[in-house]
Amino acid sequence: MIVRFVATTWLLAMLPGVGQALMLRQTLTEGPRAAVATILGTATGLLIWSVGAGAGLSAAVLADPAIYRALLVAGGVVLAGIGGRTLWGAIRQRDHTVAPASSPQPRGSRRAAYLAGVATNLANPKAGVFAITLLPAFAGAGGFLPTAGLGLLWSAVTASWYLVFVLLISRGRTFITRPGAQKALGSVSGIVLISVGTAVALGH
Repeated sequence: MIVRFVATTWLLAMLPGVGQALMLRQTLTEGPRAAVATILGTATGLLIWSVGAGAGLSAAVLADPAIYRALLVAGGVVLAGIGGRTLWGAIRQRDHTVAPASSPQPRGSRRAAYLAGVATNLANPKAGVFAITLLPAFAGAGGFLPTAGLGLLWSAVTASWYLVFVLLISRGRTFITRPGAQKALGSVSGIVLISVGTAVALGH
């Protein structure tokens, strides 16, 4: 289950979206240090979502197995839906490459970059949906601590991917933002997420 969870969160972090766009912007305009501060802010946002989900849903999950089953189904459907949209977006993606700036602009406040990461994550509905539906599904009926623990792991996995992403961009290796790379990433991620989502919904 842990391996499946890590794979799922890693793929979710790799998906082109708000988080990846924010890291790209911070790296190219503010510099890698600001991007790292934003990554820490994003990880903090994920922890906030996780603690809230664990505190609010653990009692209900423990009290009623039907709710736990409903969470499994809902989480699996959400995950498969994200995978389906990702796969469809990759198929329909038009050629467009984001070019890196020749040199970063003056670095802004690291505190501002950190807060931008927190705010963006807390405002991201995908993060909320994942925390509310999928964390309890993966954690099982163990209550708050397993959910919060998986939330910590989720934050670490997401931060790890963003660090790799920022490193690649900061060194000028923008192949990861090219149309071909994005299409391949979206296609593979979409198929895997659909498969994992189906397995979660079926209770496997």
